[in-house]
Amino acid sequence: MVRGKTEMKRIENATSRQVTFSKRRSGLLKKAYELSVLCDVEVALIIFSSRGKLYEFSSSSMQSTLERYREYSREDTSSTILEEDTEYHLLKEQISQLKQKESSLVKENALLREKCKRLPQLPSAASKGAPPIDTLGQHTEVETELRIGFPGRGTY
Repeated sequence: MVRGKTEMKRIENATSRQVTFSKRRSGLLKKAYELSVLCDVEVALIIFSSRGKLYEFSSSSMQSTLERYREYSREDTSSTILEEDTEYHLLKEQISQLKQKESSLVKENALLREKCKRLPQLPSAASKGAPPIDTLGQHTEVETELRIGFPGRGTY
């Protein structure tokens, strides 16, 4: 006879639920014991029934196993907190450096604007009717000729 797959949901019948709990609890305690003996590992198992009754198994002292667990949890938590603190610290340093860079760029921008204001204003050629002036203050003249015809064949 083949056993069917058990659907994982709460057993509604209270008597059936209690029988299943007792059988599975016994099986789980047996497996914990076998694991500790066969693999030479420290195992602690704590079960509270729905009525609040305690069932436990420990391959060594339950108290020492729980203390070991607490120490491990503290170390794991403290290393995570340390990593996060280091990351937050690095981010704060980067933000500080970027703010300093922004401040220096704002100052440099202000100096450049001040220099631009001090430069003599060049008159525009279009408004004065004067020939254009290049950046060195020299006059530039442009020669324009009108030639009619194909290049190299002479002009008409």
